[in-house]
Amino acid sequence: MTHLPTLLAAVAAGVDPGPFALVRREGADHLDLFTGTVDVVERLADIPLPDGAPGPRTLALVPYRQVTERGFACVDDGIPLECLAVDRHDRVDLAAALDALPDAPVVTSGARFDVTDDEYAATVGRVLAEEIGRGEGANFVIHRTLHATVQGPPLRAALAALRSLLTRERGAYWTFVVHTGTRTLVGASPERHVSVDDGLVMMNPISGTFRHTGTAVDRAALLRFLADPKEVEELYMVLDEELKMMATVADRGGQVVGPYLKEMSHLAHTEYLLAGRGSKDVRDVLRETMFAPTVTGSPMENACRVIARHERTGRRYYAGVLALLGRDEAGRQTLDAPILIRTAELSPAGELRVPVGATLVRHSTPEGEVAETHAKAAGVLAALGLGPQAPVPASGSLSRLADDPEVRAALAARNAPLARFWLDQRPVAAPGLPGLAGRRALIVDGEDTFTGMLSHQLRALGLTVDLRPWDAPGAVDGYDLVVVGPGPGDPTDLAAPKMATMRGVLAGLLAAGRPTLAVCLGHQLLCGLLGLPLHRRDAPYQGLQREVPLFGARRRVGFYSTFTARADADRLDTPYGPVEVARDATDGAVHALRGTGVAGVQFHPESVLSADGVDVLADLLGGLLPAPSTPPAVTRA
Repeated sequence: MTHLPTLLAAVAAGVDPGPFALVRREGADHLDLFTGTVDVVERLADIPLPDGAPGPRTLALVPYRQVTERGFACVDDGIPLECLAVDRHDRVDLAAALDALPDAPVVTSGARFDVTDDEYAATVGRVLAEEIGRGEGANFVIHRTLHATVQGPPLRAALAALRSLLTRERGAYWTFVVHTGTRTLVGASPERHVSVDDGLVMMNPISGTFRHTGTAVDRAALLRFLADPKEVEELYMVLDEELKMMATVADRGGQVVGPYLKEMSHLAHTEYLLAGRGSKDVRDVLRETMFAPTVTGSPMENACRVIARHERTGRRYYAGVLALLGRDEAGRQTLDAPILIRTAELSPAGELRVPVGATLVRHSTPEGEVAETHAKAAGVLAALGLGPQAPVPASGSLSRLADDPEVRAALAARNAPLARFWLDQRPVAAPGLPGLAGRRALIVDGEDTFTGMLSHQLRALGLTVDLRPWDAPGAVDGYDLVVVGPGPGDPTDLAAPKMATMRGVLAGLLAAGRPTLAVCLGHQLLCGLLGLPLHRRDAPYQGLQREVPLFGARRRVGFYSTFTARADADRLDTPYGPVEVARDATDGAVHALRGTGVAGVQFHPESVLSADGVDVLADLLGGLLPAPSTPPAVTRA
């Protein structure tokens, strides 16, 4: 027998029952009830995960400010990393839980957004012009928060909201109440951030929002949504960003599965699933994946700077995670961490916060992103009495649009232009290119973890690869190839420390005649050294796939850039020798160049958007690192 009735009786009597969490995971016919004690720790590494019996051991409430552990910027609001040490775990039948939870409307007053619709629209416009338009990144998530006051006991209101979400919301990854004594969180998060089970690491990027009301969804409108370039590219961009994370926490990077349609009561999303094998401590997995690009942007480090520039307040738990850590029957670590979105926070005094954000990309419009924040908040606001409830469908009457043949075909078509390197199962011991085995490459990272994906591709081609941040000094002796990698920023601002340092690295490599490959930002700086002018594009190439001419072939590749070099000829004489240029026929934009011991590409061969990316790398490496000549055989008498 569970102790849920005792806990609910205490709440009804106005007594704090102590810390607990009540969680329904996607598709489960029961709720998990966790009770125990709460402690505050400073770092993710301090989250307790003791040895012992199998099962859940700790539920951590990870605030957004923990990004400071990675050295990333944030408005630090001091919100604590609270950990519920699980002393007891019960399973509660779903029907029994619905019968026991309070079935009463939640009453609130004074509801208002801290940022008005007009103010939010103005912020969207600034981010599009000043950040995406100036090369600071491909997409950014800016949030706003609805504030209100709950009438009556806050914990009882949270439990009533949980019942409403369990009854009316669908498609949530976790539906939950977590009560620590200092705060109560209630929500229905659609998105797994990261999980680890039996060594399998999984992430679940979700992006693209189709708004609807009720149970009757306009199928034709959904098909138009699935074909909308903005929605398609938005999902591709977060897929790329989470592949960067998988490149860090999974031994061979992530394999892409999907896409799928996630249907909820007020909206639908598109999503991918990423899977890979890893051996890291689950707390390190959490740290290396702070936080999802679907709630921050890309590239991650600069996205955090952009958020800090444009948001007025700290994010508290919004964009953080709930993290359930435990052990399996064999004593191995487990992790299940949904993102804290579509979640309300209630204080003991009844203060209510509902944060929500929209993903801003180059196709965004201010009015569209304002509407998206309202749509995303609709489910949890309805459960709190702040919006219309979605109707409860009659049993068996709800059809899944995800099963519609045309919908499935539209989703499958999204994979047609993508890189098979990330979509297909990769053999563990696949042979690399002839002559690359045993040769070493160094990648200089310009603050874009695309370099992690690039590392996996170079290793698949046969190289041994090391990574080094742009601001970490070190020699390049002993490396057969140096890759000067991508990153955000203005390559014409040579007074900026990163630009000056990376340009200096390139100049040294060219002067020494060391084999060099430059990617995106590195390519732009290389072009500047070779005497090519740099220009800011009128329309950013952020998350854009194009087929371009490349040294006699047509290649489909993915761009994440705002700046480009231009050339008026296919050949350039430089102080470092002649260089062949692959350029756009219309405006002279330089897509790639190559010369003796040097090559550069403006696009990202490692991106999921670069269907021909591995082939491009193989071609360029063949020129930069030709296979050693085979010594003549010795003739024996």
